[in-house]
Amino acid sequence: MPTVYLTVPGVTNSSENHWQSRWERELPDRFRRIEQDEWDTPVCGDWIERIEKDVRAGDPRHVVVVAHSLGCIAVAHWAAKFGTKVKGAFLVAPSDCEAKTYTFDTKGFSPIPLNALPFKSLVVASSNDEYVSIERAKEFAEAWGGKLIIVGEKGHLNPGSGYGEWNEGLELLKQLD
Repeated sequence: MPTVYLTVPGVTNSSENHWQSRWERELPDRFRRIEQDEWDTPVCGDWIERIEKDVRAGDPRHVVVVAHSLGCIAVAHWAAKFGTKVKGAFLVAPSDCEAKTYTFDTKGFSPIPLNALPFKSLVVASSNDEYVSIERAKEFAEAWGGKLIIVGEKGHLNPGSGYGEWNEGLELLKQLD
């Protein structure tokens, strides 16, 4: 059975030019977004319930969760609550919603779970991300039991920092397949 990639965008959702949206359009038979009812003022409990529902809609053993920003933190909460074993998680630019610089209106995402994820994971971080320091990204990767990949100075790895098309990300993703 081929791998199914479920994307988990961050707060405000991923725009049409975001790499997650592009991957969904370019590979619609493999990538599918986990839609949320509330993108702008997300509630963690609601988000993780939806993640669990979408993961369980198929065979979790063939699912790789592809999260960005606050979506990474939602995945950590989902894993802590449900413990569902998937094939892996690709966690890109995990936002530190506990930092004073994080000003989005979110509910229930902190404290951020710092326990090992029950599946293989890759944490991809930029050394100049405005939403997470490299030290905090390293802490997340270590706590979650994931492999940390530092991609250099690439901002938040979103269209605002020049990453709509992100072929390097697709290559990194292959490490989970």
